[in-house]
Amino acid sequence: MSTQIYEEEIKHKSDELAIQYLPAVKAMAFRLKERLPSSIDYSDLSAIGTEELIKLARRYDESINDSFWGYAKKRVYGAMLDYLRSLDVLSRASRQLVKQIDKAVDTYMAEHDEEPSDEELSSLLGEDIEKIHDARIASAIYTVMPIDDHLQVGDEGATLKKIEQEELVEVIKSVLSKFKEREQLIIQLYYFEELTLKEISEILGITESRISQIHKSVIGKIKESIGA
Repeated sequence: MSTQIYEEEIKHKSDELAIQYLPAVKAMAFRLKERLPSSIDYSDLSAIGTEELIKLARRYDESINDSFWGYAKKRVYGAMLDYLRSLDVLSRASRQLVKQIDKAVDTYMAEHDEEPSDEELSSLLGEDIEKIHDARIASAIYTVMPIDDHLQVGDEGATLKKIEQEELVEVIKSVLSKFKEREQLIIQLYYFEELTLKEISEILGITESRISQIHKSVIGKIKESIGA
């Protein structure tokens, strides 16, 4: 058998492996899309995941990893997150505005028990409504990112450099233990069960805005605990 024919057979076998797990990638993209604003296209996430799946299948060595999907799942999901990061969802200019929006939303909700519209925030902050809209979309996209990403925003990773990964896990556990059981459950459902805010809202009977507030509060407490 010539080298070229052998290489073609290997490539064909690898592509068949990728096709086998394509539905899993599409399901992963769909679940991630459910947690994102409407401006993010499902087909883009699916295409990124599929491209990564094919690359992984072609270099997969079953003698090293006995489960292809076990080997590929985290990497495919990571490729989708990298795509979202590439959108520059929280530029330096928008970070300060997002903080202002968060503060204004908290104040408004305390008074009205509902989240303000973009128009109301524009009036409250004296900011262009398009900038408000874009900043809120950026913040919503950023919310699905791993906790590590949240700790890097604004300091180019300096926060994470202060502690080891194992210590970070312990800090997170310690911070969560100080929250009420329902608030701990929200973090569990969002980060580990990967439910949408709407699904968590339906399960626990609280608003999506309140869930978002709790999420931001937890991240803030973690930062405080490690001196960020």
